[in-house]
Amino acid sequence: MPNLNNVSSPSLWQRIWQGFLTTVGTKQFFRIFAPWVKWLAILASIFLVIGSVWGLAFAPPDYLQGNSYRIIFIHVPAASLAISIYFALAVLGVIFLVWKIKTASLVAQALAPLGFLLCVISLITGSIWAKPTWGTYWVWDARLTSMLILAFLYAGVMALFAAFEHTANRGKAAAILSIVGAVNLPIIKYSVQWWNTLHQGSTFTLTAAPKMSADMWMPLLLMVVGSYLLVATLAIYRTNTLILYRDQGKAWVKEYIRGQNK
Repeated sequence: MPNLNNVSSPSLWQRIWQGFLTTVGTKQFFRIFAPWVKWLAILASIFLVIGSVWGLAFAPPDYLQGNSYRIIFIHVPAASLAISIYFALAVLGVIFLVWKIKTASLVAQALAPLGFLLCVISLITGSIWAKPTWGTYWVWDARLTSMLILAFLYAGVMALFAAFEHTANRGKAAAILSIVGAVNLPIIKYSVQWWNTLHQGSTFTLTAAPKMSADMWMPLLLMVVGSYLLVATLAIYRTNTLILYRDQGKAWVKEYIRGQNK
């Protein structure tokens, strides 16, 4: 008989990893996260409605910029999410390439258009804000230029997902570009400190007191949180749609569709 005393039990981290692997298959991801969509959408709506009404209607005007600063309630969440989503694409790219978890590639494919749209919104709103502040819609400022590069990186990732959609290398090229392009993220974040730029520094951070009054930064915080919740909602919904399309021939998808049609 084998000596059972020599058989080592799995460590805590091994058990956590094995538990994680049971949640990342397409079927498991769909069934775990599909119920989240409704509740995340409700939370996002609450935060965004309160934040937008408070910020656009009740927050006081800025002592220097007047009411023009209110575009910050759209610009800051869009810019923050554009950076965060690309970082997520890089992390998902590593997970896909190293551990071959296909769901990571599907989540990245769902996120990329959202990140591109938010990056474009941040560039447009930033340009609108720049006109009364700087006297021009655009300057080749380090922050603006690096954000423009980010938009092109997003476009490249989406193009690669589309180009390799029906091949064995689907997702690999997009993952590689996501990882390589992540070098642009610290340039965006620290460009204001590294170079003498027109762009102002961060409005508020987790490590420093806000640079504006509470009746200005609190609605902004609500808008940021609401925007992240909205992106999470859309990311899960889009990922689940891609999963259903990818696994449409599998029994569990057919069973799910039959259940929805009853």
